[in-house]
Amino acid sequence: MFYRTDQPHGLPHNPFKSCVVPRPIGWISSLSAEGAVNLAPYSYFNAICGEPPMVMFSSGGRQPHGPKDSLTNAEATGEFVCNMATWDLRQPMNETSAAHPSEMNEFDAAGLETEPSEMVKPPRVLAAPIHLECVLHQIVELPCETEGERNAMCIGRVVGIHIRDEVLKDGMVDTEKIRPLARLGYQDYTSVQQVVEMVRPDAAG
Repeated sequence: MFYRTDQPHGLPHNPFKSCVVPRPIGWISSLSAEGAVNLAPYSYFNAICGEPPMVMFSSGGRQPHGPKDSLTNAEATGEFVCNMATWDLRQPMNETSAAHPSEMNEFDAAGLETEPSEMVKPPRVLAAPIHLECVLHQIVELPCETEGERNAMCIGRVVGIHIRDEVLKDGMVDTEKIRPLARLGYQDYTSVQQVVEMVRPDAAG
């Protein structure tokens, strides 16, 4: 099939999100200007640069209580943390996707413990194996076709990285042990269960 994105696709559900998969999940912890803690997962998330290390998450639409807290908090304080969601953490991750009021602490709602960060103020998810502490680099406004809503990309510079010792093997991150969680389309998720090494031709030998 082919369809123009400015016309109906004729399918029962929008297939776009199933056409770019799997997508890593940025489990973003942040603080409001008043100090309220927020935790929310974003599947429009990825690393975008290595030197310096930078990541982005994209926030779309709005929740019933107003603008998305993660974006609002990053704009207000200039800081956030990306916590790695794993297969074992899939249920609390999903709980934090609910549209809670901004004063609600999603860590408490999902039964998650926190631990302090080293270089930024937002707390980290204690159970997550990897954390990326970030300072805000730039907010990029994106087109939005729904009146009253907002699409924006939040770009952060990673200033500190935490890796649990138990997920390191021979000095490298053991992805199979971590089983990172990823988003597919619709309400579907997957996790990394198999890793295959392929050496680039120009790096062989």
